[in-house]
Amino acid sequence: VQLQASGGGLVQAGGSLRLSCAASGSIFIVNSMGWYRQAPGKQRELVAVITSSGSTNYADSVKGRFTISRDNAKNTVYVQMNSLKPEDTAVYYCNAQIISIVPGPDVYWGQGTLVTVSS
Repeated sequence: VQLQASGGGLVQAGGSLRLSCAASGSIFIVNSMGWYRQAPGKQRELVAVITSSGSTNYADSVKGRFTISRDNAKNTVYVQMNSLKPEDTAVYYCNAQIISIVPGPDVYWGQGTLVTVSS
């Protein structure tokens, strides 16, 4: 199982970006999917998570600005990031709880995509 993230880049404060993350491989069931981020010198933190039924949860710092969604047919999770702030600058990682067809871990991570917000 692999998670492939895309969509990061450089944007000015107030701008928008959309990140995507697609899961592929020997997948049986994809449960929750989410996004985390890690800024320089800081610990990785939850940004948003969405369950297979569509329930969502957000970090307080992104509520009202970020929207997480998923396409279950494509095993893909998205996060639409609006009104970006310099403090949103970080490497963003996607995460998924996956039951694989073959024995393996329960939680998978994408490779990370850099989001840089300039002031």
